Amino acid sequence: MIRKLTSWLAALTVAFGAGVASAQDYPSRFITMIVPAAPGGTTDVVGRLLAKGMGAALNQQVIVENVGGAGARIGTARAARSPNDGYTVFFQNLGLSTGPALFETLPYDPIADFEPIGLVADFPMVIVGRKNYPAQNIREVLRDVKSGGSKITWASAGVGTTTHLCALLLQNAIASNVTMVSYRGAGPAIMDLVADRVDFLCDMAPSVLPQIRSGNLKAYAVTRKGRIAPLPQTPTLDEAGVQGFNLVVWHGLWVPKGTPRPVIDELAVALRAALADPAFKARLADFGAEPVAAERAHPEALREHLKAEVARWSAVIAQAGVPKE
Repeated sequence: MIRKLTSWLAALTVAFGAGVASAQDYPSRFITMIVPAAPGGTTDVVGRLLAKGMGAALNQQVIVENVGGAGARIGTARAARSPNDGYTVFFQNLGLSTGPALFETLPYDPIADFEPIGLVADFPMVIVGRKNYPAQNIREVLRDVKSGGSKITWASAGVGTTTHLCALLLQNAIASNVTMVSYRGAGPAIMDLVADRVDFLCDMAPSVLPQIRSGNLKAYAVTRKGRIAPLPQTPTLDEAGVQGFNLVVWHGLWVPKGTPRPVIDELAVALRAALADPAFKARLADFGAEPVAAERAHPEALREHLKAEVARWSAVIAQAGVPKE
């Protein structure tokens, strides 16, 4: 009996030691960051900035893999099914919290299937229109939406994405419906908007600022309560009479469920290092955004934030009367 117990303890010690060694050696090869969006959108742009910063902190390359489609569900499911060895991380925005309220079934559980690393940044959204749309300001746009209804076409990056959610919230706020046109990501939606194939889009600032600055799109309003530095002349929806409208898009970083805690802690340290980098801060400032405070770039902070956001958006979407798909 004593011999069996000794053998069992020895095996446990070896296994534990191997786990510690593995954590100490991490990362020994490149890391893949799954971004559940098409190239060119804000989540993709910020994910690449973050990958570069974390790669420098980890002294290892972090490669972005875009897996868009189905309102980010395809990429999210891919991330959830990935090996939990720390070599796959998942970068997503508040769209992760809306799935349970928008779909009857999901191929993943946003809370149970992931381990959080930390929050990253909050981004304002901008309502933009095609350059040839006749409205000169947001009040005229709202007038057209109220009177035109289904004649107005509104692009989104897919059901459940932040672009879709913004449009739903606006429709609910002004009691009017538009014709929604879904795309496989923000990039394709913006391309059709520039080509005059749809009328409007509500997207995060980084995605649309280049097209606004080049004159290819009109900026009508921002969705947070305060104006943003890159667009000082663009009013808020609150200013335009949609009182209390305030929507910012938070972003977070996760790994698949079961990833070892020492690896999670290592990734969280690298995340905070990337957020503290002056170059990263300056790039976000160009978009009217900033990284979260250091205390929010922790696993526990993101865990509680996601739970609260799932509850929040479930209530908002139910109140808006949006049927589940």
